[in-house]
Amino acid sequence: MKDRPSQILAADQETDTLLILETILTEEGYSVNTSSYGKEAIASINAHPPDLILWDVMMPDADGYEVTYKIRSTPQLPFIPIVLLAPDPSIPSTNGLELGADDFLWKPIQVNELLARVRNLLRLKHSLDSMREMALAREDFVSRLTHDLRNPLIAAQQMLTLLGQGKFGTLSPPVKEALQTIAVSNDNLITLVNTLLEVHRFEAGCKPMAITTFDLYKLIKEVVKEQEALAVSKNLRLIFETQQQFFRIQGDRLELRRVLTNLVSNAIKFTERGQVKITVEYKAQSVSIHVEDTGPGITESEQNAIFERFRTGNQKGAGSGLGLHLSQRIAKAHSGCLEVTSQLGVGSIFTLCLPRNQNY
Repeated sequence: MKDRPSQILAADQETDTLLILETILTEEGYSVNTSSYGKEAIASINAHPPDLILWDVMMPDADGYEVTYKIRSTPQLPFIPIVLLAPDPSIPSTNGLELGADDFLWKPIQVNELLARVRNLLRLKHSLDSMREMALAREDFVSRLTHDLRNPLIAAQQMLTLLGQGKFGTLSPPVKEALQTIAVSNDNLITLVNTLLEVHRFEAGCKPMAITTFDLYKLIKEVVKEQEALAVSKNLRLIFETQQQFFRIQGDRLELRRVLTNLVSNAIKFTERGQVKITVEYKAQSVSIHVEDTGPGITESEQNAIFERFRTGNQKGAGSGLGLHLSQRIAKAHSGCLEVTSQLGVGSIFTLCLPRNQNY
């Protein structure tokens, strides 16, 4: 099957220039649409994005700079190379390039120069499109695989619970212990699968946010109480300090609880002695939750990459590398941020910063 020809949109106020562009590019096998009206051309881009755009900088109803900015500010559009056309070299190219244009051509159009730049930019476009398609296919595979894994894992966990309760007969102590080990491993797999699903939903933009107004102090207290047993088992002090014991905030309570649980449990997990301290800092426009530990610390290179997906770090007992990535996604979905500061041999501080009032 023959590949479709690359689609090129040329927009210029001069009909002679449009005719020249159409003639040259059509002879090279490209499919060319032309327009001398900027707004009409913009509507065409939104409806049927072309593979490359040639746009007159001086277009009266939509100049090249304005159009470049609009296209680059529209996340729904795929990457489209933009070549701005200028009447003479006295018009600087830097303004357009800073706004996101990929190249500049000055009139009168030189055939060889035009074709060389069009070929190069289309080669880049097709390469990026191929990479994007591969990434989407990979994400779709992970999503489907995760869905297919989740149900049998949950069924296995239910069966393990029934076996452990002696529903199918009395079990000897060694068998009970073995079943408990299997159940813990299976539960860890379920957690990993659920986290993978959540990451995929956030990255695909299909994760609904259940925004409510709730008491932040109460939420943190719940997390601290839940993690207290783990801290005690490691002889660690788990401290929660705040300036006030009642503070209402807007957000998805369940997702923010997930973030705080992940931060506190990680701090306990990687701290062998000392303490884990949670403090809350209230500001006029934001609230910051700091989770500070006395663990081994994180190197600067690891700090720069710690929120990447599947980044596990070098600490003993590192997990899947998804927890912090998902936590950062959740923070960004709340128009907030998640940051880390650390010093080797001293400890680390993870800070979740959220806006006090935010319309989602």
